[in-house]
Amino acid sequence: MGFYNPLDEKLEQIEDRLDDMILMLKDKQRTNPEQVFFDSQEFLQIMNISKRTAQYWRDSGLIGYCQIGHKIYYRLNDILTMLDKHFKTPTQ
Repeated sequence: MGFYNPLDEKLEQIEDRLDDMILMLKDKQRTNPEQVFFDSQEFLQIMNISKRTAQYWRDSGLIGYCQIGHKIYYRLNDILTMLDKHFKTPTQ
């Protein structure tokens, strides 16, 4: 028989709450693309572009973004809008 440790119980409660919050955030992200954000590194990987290309797109107004300090974030909705705007339909 082990010792009763109230700290273990409290940690388990915190872990359960975090799991619930993660599920809630994932559900919110699935339902609303306005709430899905990517940082610069994720954006570069998704679009397979360089840092300089991302900067050019921002400077030229091709993509919307949010900057907090030195950190830059892109909304999924802004990425999709940019792709839709530059979509070329097939000719054949």
